[in-house]
Amino acid sequence: MQPDLGLSPAEEARRSQIIAATLATISELGYRRTSFARIKERAGLSSTRLIGYHFGTKAGLMQAVVTTALSIRDRYLEERAGDTTDRAAMLRALIETEVTFVRDHPECVRVLREVAANADDPDGWAVAGPLLSGFRTGRIERLLSQGQREGAFGEFSPEVAARTIAQSIDGAIQAYAENPALDLESYGRQLADFFEQAVAAKN
Repeated sequence: MQPDLGLSPAEEARRSQIIAATLATISELGYRRTSFARIKERAGLSSTRLIGYHFGTKAGLMQAVVTTALSIRDRYLEERAGDTTDRAAMLRALIETEVTFVRDHPECVRVLREVAANADDPDGWAVAGPLLSGFRTGRIERLLSQGQREGAFGEFSPEVAARTIAQSIDGAIQAYAENPALDLESYGRQLADFFEQAVAAKN
């Protein structure tokens, strides 16, 4: 999940260990209560200096954590969506997998939401706020715009539609938090059905 930094296997393993411990700590305790000391304890490190050695600052660590969480989400989408190039099928896959991602990777969802909610942290990764606020919406908007150019979708504002879809996905996440027994597969299909019809080209 990490970029090639020219590290030795031992260094890569240590970085992965620290990132995993940070993800788990933020997920359990929240962003504000996560400290190098707590990460050290969870990771079983001998000193917090090891975190600084591998990531420099809190901002460097948060960059690695966010990048890892987004990479997990991207791979999840790719694995479930397949290699289709049909724009409607791609939109359906994106909506359905974004909805079920919260069930299959709840830790990642909690961490991304926590980091986004605390984007004003002066010691955090400054890019995290804009990146996370526009990541999902931007992807959906590009997909809708491309579909319009190809004639797969009708005439509407891709920006407005993308924001509406993203907010509906957030609604599914909230509904699942309130009712863990919620059938997310069915929820995602119905959401995809609705938006597939809403954006379809009119004959």
